Amino acid sequence: MSVTSVDKDLEALTLTLIADFDASVEQVWELWSDPRRLERWWGPPTHPATVVDHDLTPGGEITYYMTSPEGEKYHGWWRVTSVDAPKALEFIDGFADSEGKPVDDLPTNTTSVQLSSSGAGTRMELRSSYDTREQMDQLIAMGMDEGLVLAVGQMDALLAQ
Repeated sequence: MSVTSVDKDLEALTLTLIADFDASVEQVWELWSDPRRLERWWGPPTHPATVVDHDLTPGGEITYYMTSPEGEKYHGWWRVTSVDAPKALEFIDGFADSEGKPVDDLPTNTTSVQLSSSGAGTRMELRSSYDTREQMDQLIAMGMDEGLVLAVGQMDALLAQ
């Protein structure tokens, strides 16, 4: 598995995942920048994603839903705040209703992705930052950290193709 560490820093209100890949920075970037490739790994294997809108530019939005084994759809959105292709991306991540509108009573987080050359491959640092400890605790209780590890664990197979 490509995930080498997951660190929950309760004081800094961050969840940081580090993953190492036997692929170039550009190849890993493509898994974020290509909506068809993004939906093949974003979300745990039991809840595959379908990307509806994909505007990977500052101010752009990405909307998607994950489908459970029972057919339930869980909608989400990203509001892209910065892009430095192929090295970095930052977005606000939140939940949406069935029409794709943001759900106000569930927390959001800010996610930053950094890609850097590491030996013959690429290191990805994915850091989620929260406004409050309560928000962080709520998302972790919903399984965000475990789901993220399972999702990123699918990237190796895509990079091998």
